[in-house]
Amino acid sequence: MNMTLPDDSRGDGQSATPRPIEFAAKDGFPLHGDLFAGSGNGPVVLISAATGAPRTFYNKFAAWLVQYGSKAVLTYDYRGMPGSPKQATCNGRINLKDWALLDFPAAASRLQAHAPGHAMVGIGQSFGGHAFGLSGVADQFERYALIAANSGYFGNIKEPLKSYIAMNFVGIPVTWLLGRTARWMGLGEGIPATVFADWARWCRRPDYFFDDAALPETERFALVTTPMLSIGMTDDPWGTPTAIDAFIRHYEAAEIKQIWVSPQDGDGSAIGHLGFFRSKHKQTLWPLAGDWLLDRKLPAKA
Repeated sequence: MNMTLPDDSRGDGQSATPRPIEFAAKDGFPLHGDLFAGSGNGPVVLISAATGAPRTFYNKFAAWLVQYGSKAVLTYDYRGMPGSPKQATCNGRINLKDWALLDFPAAASRLQAHAPGHAMVGIGQSFGGHAFGLSGVADQFERYALIAANSGYFGNIKEPLKSYIAMNFVGIPVTWLLGRTARWMGLGEGIPATVFADWARWCRRPDYFFDDAALPETERFALVTTPMLSIGMTDDPWGTPTAIDAFIRHYEAAEIKQIWVSPQDGDGSAIGHLGFFRSKHKQTLWPLAGDWLLDRKLPAKA
């Protein structure tokens, strides 16, 4: 189950300085983000995080996109994550679906307010790719990049039994005791217990959240026509070819190009589920997504 964040997951360490902002979701929940503004005229870019990843994890990439030509880039923290207020709750409970149905649209709206009428694109890692289809605002994006966006069903990943036991027989009791995940669990920042429970429940279903009758918003996937680029990592234990195909097939009306990158495409070290955004891949992997987002240029082997 370990998806530990890479070492350079905090701070941006770049010349482009983010401006901390606060904005509210439709239900009034306050969210925090970092807005990077540049002098370029490329599309504005919304970056949506993987489960457990703070917005600062993406700030180096955001700064790089601004230097690459984007007019503005927004990173943000989902509700219940340490970067957003802990005391605010929605009816006493934070659900994983809230990140997609409420937080993602709010972030998109805030980014559009920065540059009204300007072209907007997006990139989502893992759950950030799920949120795009569930959000109901996919038509506001000219294109989207999916990074390690896959079905979380245990049967589709490597070491399914080990992950099943770790999540259900260790993770659920620990999170209910502590109120959120612990850092030693290897899931990044603390995830609220209720969010973790939703995630674990979906991972037990063969078609992931598409099997959840209480989530009718999954019907929105079939309506998405936004062109997408899906980038998978050959050494990702969660985003296996089977898991990624099981997820992206639900974007049945969209044109999706796929590309697989291996450690040899970077510096030879492991990439895994979260490593794509490590700054050491600035020269090798980042342009694969950057060229697609800003110029709609597909990688040669897509």
